[in-house]
Amino acid sequence: MKFGINGQLLEVDLTTQTIIRRSIPEAYYKEYFGGRGLGMRLLYDYLPGPGTNPFSPENPLLFVPGLLCGYPFPSASRTCMVTKSPITSPVEKKLAYASTVSYSNMGGFIGPEIKFAGYDAIVVTGKSEKPVYLFIENDRFELRDASKFWGMGTNAFDKAILDELGDRRFETAYIGPGAENGVLFGSVLNTAARAAGRGGTGSVMGSKKLKAIAVRGTGMPPIGRHKEYVDLLKRIRVSFMADSESKNNWRYGGTANAIEMSSNRGSQAVKNYAEGSFVGVKNINADAARQQVWKRDFACYACQLACKKSGFAKGAYGGVVHEGIEYETGTMLGANLMIDDLNGLHSMIELADDYGMDIISLGNVIGFLTECLEKELITTDFLDGIELRWGQVAPAMEMIHKIGRMEGVGRDASKGVRHLSELIGQQSSDFAIHVKGHELAAWNVNGYAKSYGISYTVANRGACHMNGGTPKGQDQSALRDSVGICSFAASWYRDDLHPAMLINAISDSNISTADYDKVGERIFNLEKLMNFREGFNRLDDVLPERFFKDAHTFGQQKDVLIGRDEFEQIMDEYYVERGWNPQSTKPEKEKIITLGLDFVQL
Repeated sequence: MKFGINGQLLEVDLTTQTIIRRSIPEAYYKEYFGGRGLGMRLLYDYLPGPGTNPFSPENPLLFVPGLLCGYPFPSASRTCMVTKSPITSPVEKKLAYASTVSYSNMGGFIGPEIKFAGYDAIVVTGKSEKPVYLFIENDRFELRDASKFWGMGTNAFDKAILDELGDRRFETAYIGPGAENGVLFGSVLNTAARAAGRGGTGSVMGSKKLKAIAVRGTGMPPIGRHKEYVDLLKRIRVSFMADSESKNNWRYGGTANAIEMSSNRGSQAVKNYAEGSFVGVKNINADAARQQVWKRDFACYACQLACKKSGFAKGAYGGVVHEGIEYETGTMLGANLMIDDLNGLHSMIELADDYGMDIISLGNVIGFLTECLEKELITTDFLDGIELRWGQVAPAMEMIHKIGRMEGVGRDASKGVRHLSELIGQQSSDFAIHVKGHELAAWNVNGYAKSYGISYTVANRGACHMNGGTPKGQDQSALRDSVGICSFAASWYRDDLHPAMLINAISDSNISTADYDKVGERIFNLEKLMNFREGFNRLDDVLPERFFKDAHTFGQQKDVLIGRDEFEQIMDEYYVERGWNPQSTKPEKEKIITLGLDFVQL
């Protein structure tokens, strides 16, 4: 690939305060593309080996735009953050700091700007003695003091950093006080409302004393076959415009459209996953938000969907909200906590984002503690006097503050539900909703063992609803994260608008669809091999006990449970289809060689 790439990364050592421009091997692009795939290949190169402490200076943190990032293809601006997880660990822990790989994907504008500046990745290692931010403007780059910004919430910082830079054309990605204070599920935000939320990438960033990156670029990677590129760009734009129903549906409600749909089919996380349908769902669905709160729709770079929302919440918890409810946020802090106060819910989301915390994990933690209190496994003394109750906004808001500030009970809560269940005991682990230490997303499992059950169980970063329930689906998910296409727009990129065609046009390559698919399989298996050498095996590919014991009491999935033997059979079939050993889950030697992964040292 001589075209379509910059061929360079920035290597930032925060310990020595040095920045070096390095070349990226051309083979990496062909075998992993960009984004998640390229990030994983570079993570393998930069990690000293298995057992590296995620919070050590040696653990790299990578910002990697998707391969198509920066080109004006609609909904293709995604960027992946890659590191070693600070949250996960195996059942049989033979290495003190064993954990999975971690990746988190975000939209917005930061990825295209990194590409415009001339780089295909930023690799951050080391640890600064004082808070800093990384300044990049084309071939100018330096570390600047961020001491005055440390402790600042993301809303205030988003404005303050642009004031300091004096140029609103800079794009920024940053952390909040939660990640700075050591919350294990810290997120990284871009343009106020886009978050790399999952997997603790923001926590690793905070441990390095890196408050933000600020990037401005004026270039663009060269295009290999310009006429073909222009034709494809025109056709994909026309395709988006022609499908006005889908486009307008995304614009109307974004992912919040799924809040009522999921509740109706019994797949929503409700009452710490004890139920799958929420009686108050109409009070917090997309229609309610559109009528009562949202005032503005906004989009990521070159996107026609405009699925992001902002507006003004009213009442006791009112105020400006930069991030309207989405499915995950609206469910995890809403239905999962039995909260149907729309204005209070919006304000909770805004507060969590201001602290810079993953709302999926946060909602799990609050839901778990609420159930523990209800079951009298703990008292309010354990919660510093907070009366957590289902459906109550005020105590949930108090708990968000406790966790974000790492005060009192917030110190333990900041470590996630697995840590809390180990601390509380009394079989609370039965309803501690996580896989490998990573909390589940807002999709319930009862009735959906072959889809969400598999997706959560074998996801390489720990429980992940975006993982896919089949090997093919998982490979395609890895590919989307690597080329930079948003999953919401994947249905437009098919047939004669297949992503392989776009890659060929910009890079002057001849990648077949079979070649393209193999890249996804290679990425997923590389992640698996890196996890396997950390000690993860079949013992770790398990679902929470709740889904085998606690049936829903109403809704479409009423009385449905997952059978243990049935699920073990599903898992056996999955491993065989993957070409992994069903007992150890290690990819078979033939699979490793076929995918060119025999360089991985196990």
